[in-house]
Amino acid sequence: MQPARQSRWVYALLALAWAGLLAWQAWEHQRVRQNARQALIRRAQDISTTLGVVLRSQRRFGIIPKDRLESTLQELVKPDELMGVAMLNAAGEVVASAGTPIDVELRGLVPTGQHWGPSFVALMNLVDLGTNLMAEPMPAGPTLVLPREELPPFGRDRPEGPPPPQPGAPPGTGPPPPGLRPGESPERWTPSRPPGEESRDEDRSRTRRSRGDRRPPFGRPFWMSEQEYREAIQRQGLHSFVLMLSTASMVQLCRQDLWQRGVIAFFITLATVAFAIAWRNLLRTADLEVRLARAAAINRQLQEMSVVAAGLAHETKNPLNIIRATAQLLSQNPSLTAELRVQASRIMEEADRVTAQLNEFIHYSKPREVRRTAVPLPRVVEDVRRTLSHDLEDKQIQFQAEASLPTIEADEALLRQVLFNLLLNAVQAVGPAGRVEVAVVRLDPAHVALEVRDDGPGVPPEHRSEIFKPYFTTNPKGSGLGLAVVRQIVLAHGWDIEYRPNKPRGAIFRIQPIRVLGPTS
Repeated sequence: MQPARQSRWVYALLALAWAGLLAWQAWEHQRVRQNARQALIRRAQDISTTLGVVLRSQRRFGIIPKDRLESTLQELVKPDELMGVAMLNAAGEVVASAGTPIDVELRGLVPTGQHWGPSFVALMNLVDLGTNLMAEPMPAGPTLVLPREELPPFGRDRPEGPPPPQPGAPPGTGPPPPGLRPGESPERWTPSRPPGEESRDEDRSRTRRSRGDRRPPFGRPFWMSEQEYREAIQRQGLHSFVLMLSTASMVQLCRQDLWQRGVIAFFITLATVAFAIAWRNLLRTADLEVRLARAAAINRQLQEMSVVAAGLAHETKNPLNIIRATAQLLSQNPSLTAELRVQASRIMEEADRVTAQLNEFIHYSKPREVRRTAVPLPRVVEDVRRTLSHDLEDKQIQFQAEASLPTIEADEALLRQVLFNLLLNAVQAVGPAGRVEVAVVRLDPAHVALEVRDDGPGVPPEHRSEIFKPYFTTNPKGSGLGLAVVRQIVLAHGWDIEYRPNKPRGAIFRIQPIRVLGPTS
């Protein structure tokens, strides 16, 4: 029982280690997946920075032409990376877009700023672009995205130039001279300012910056009324944006990592199974070594006893034969009295008993050579039953053998002797009208255990470790070599025999494992 308990602990630790390693691989895969998501979000932040530079470069006096913005955004779109861009107003409506159309009503996009689809991820308001694209609308002056037709004529011709002066504006704030090219500095036509005024303006700018004043630098366009300007802010003012990025690279990375983790898990499982098989083989090898050592010790003992038995047989059997022959002649002599003839008959019986014990001793000391063949177990059991039929009938014993006894691999003559000794012991142990049974127990598809059961008194617990030793017996008429011979034959076959108490009373002698060659014949 100790090796079996130790094996259960080893197998439990192997299963625990296997489960722990698989859980570790699953956790590592989740970590790689999370890192891939974070890398995709960082890439979106980089694209957002680029988008901010684009918007600042396109903005003129707080206005960006829609066609130019969408054309520039389209250049940023790449199907395998940035699938689409949508610029939104305060109401969440699309002001300008490029690439794949984006549904701004995606689940989770508004409260969390993220929506992970099957092949894309939509991200909203990753960073402040520096173009009034913030979560809360600016109090005034957001960037407007206007179509060409809503720009004034000079704005459509030269969108990059300054607007004409409003009525009542001071000199020098009007449109540039006709010869000024787009993007050229207007300093050459800007009138000079009084001394000290420029320094005062710079002081006021520094004061506003030190106070954190971030008022928008652009106000209402001169060609719009206040109502039109407010409506334009609601409809076409940039308030937020959404990026749609492809998750193909992330999915490919996760699949590759999952495949690698699967390979690692496969090898972990393979190593665990291999270690379990190696442990089982180690236990079997240790058990086989114990059996071999036990058999070697018995063989040495038998070799020593065989020499003694040969001398004893030579020195004892001849005098016994002479004694028996003389007693037989006396028992048949009619001139002797009846009492003397009875005494001569008793001498013959004792001589026969001693001769039988001597033959049994010689038989025990002889080395066993097993010749394995296919042995039909029902036939052998029936032959032994017929041999013991007189004893069975004399005590009216109920003998029963299973109908499903198989054909096994064994030496038929030695197996017959084993069954004879075991059944003879059972018949002698049970009382009148007792019960003796021969049965098999299936161990696995290829092996069975053979059991001889009886309902006798059984073996007392203090004698169970001694019953297979030579010359140990509780029967006054027994030689003490019957079970020793059985154990010797069983070990020669590579089997094992053990005693078990029967329930509710009796004894069970179990031989295992016996190889099965076929079904019942």
